[in-house]
Amino acid sequence: MIAWTPALPTCFPMNLLAHALLAAPDSGLMLGSAIGDFVRGAIDPALPERVRAGIALHRSVDAFTDAHREISAARELFDPPFRRYAGILIDVWFDHLLARQWAEHGEGELDAFSLRVRAMLSGDATIVPERMRGFIAYLEAHDLPAAYRETSAIGDALRGMSRRLSRANPLDDALPVLVARRASLQQRFDAFFPDLRAFAEARGAELLRDADKRNDIP
Repeated sequence: MIAWTPALPTCFPMNLLAHALLAAPDSGLMLGSAIGDFVRGAIDPALPERVRAGIALHRSVDAFTDAHREISAARELFDPPFRRYAGILIDVWFDHLLARQWAEHGEGELDAFSLRVRAMLSGDATIVPERMRGFIAYLEAHDLPAAYRETSAIGDALRGMSRRLSRANPLDDALPVLVARRASLQQRFDAFFPDLRAFAEARGAELLRDADKRNDIP
């Protein structure tokens, strides 16, 4: 079981596993996509081009996800008060489903991929935002993102997020709600993720081409 500590940052990327996978195998694109939740506003032009492309990919993936019909349908599965937090619940649960179906959707072994993500985030302190450092230590301590395959890890994540939101919220009680909707959410995930994968592949290739063109400018 994951033990949440006060050291865990308020900003918590709820679908880190998906963002890293959708940017793979390019290391720069993966790093930018993995840190995307910690980058606000204009992307720093001093960052390496492929890292900047990864941040842009992260934002494109989020926009595509929010607008997708299957995500809209998944939100409708939740009644108040959980409806208001459906975006968080879907992000967290879909990373759980991705981890559990890694043999179908992933790259290599889940544990090896998880180690690669952690090593990548730990490798360059000049690129990873300062406010992400505590989160990286948390990943190391709790074998994330691989541990997202365990339902108990999702419950712990939701409890931790509940305590860090400024307003009262029902996230602490959300795991049974998700489990009760397991079959319906699985159906939505199965219909959604291939579309997301195809979009991310095309968008990532486009962003990398643009990044490489900028690198070639004298």
